[in-house]
Amino acid sequence: MGAFTLTVNGRRLTVDAAPDTPLLWVLRDRLRLTGTKFGCGAGLCGACTVQLDGVPSRSCSIPVSAVGARHVVTIEALARGGATGPALHPVQAAWIAEQVPQCGYCQSGQLMAAAALLAAHPHPTDAQIDAAMTNICRCGTYGRIRAAVHRAAREMAERPATARTAVGSDQEHRP
Repeated sequence: MGAFTLTVNGRRLTVDAAPDTPLLWVLRDRLRLTGTKFGCGAGLCGACTVQLDGVPSRSCSIPVSAVGARHVVTIEALARGGATGPALHPVQAAWIAEQVPQCGYCQSGQLMAAAALLAAHPHPTDAQIDAAMTNICRCGTYGRIRAAVHRAAREMAERPATARTAVGSDQEHRP
């Protein structure tokens, strides 16, 4: 066991874990952030996708000791807090509008991958979407996922620049 200091969703936290404990289990079991799902345990399906410094990463195959100073963002930080409650991120709103979820199990990982894609490529092509969205959807809603990513890109392009900040960045400066 060891103590590891992580920055998760803008908060600096210390957790006790064995160095080889997958980040997924630290998030779910130690920090109670259960939106990140266990799927295959081998980094193949993408249900466990989080962002490490804005890059979609499979948390089931990353040992907590390898996270270091990188910023971890989970699905819990995707919606922005506001005076009247959380506001949906454009990808979340697009997922609803395009009726993407079926069983829903892969959705947190899909949403995290889509948000990272749009942060890197605000106007992605179909080929960029196909290359970036490597998470498995057992229900086969890939066409809806692509449509939702395009819809979110359009919405984000219409927002003021201050509303297009990176996922979790509104929490970065909180005490």
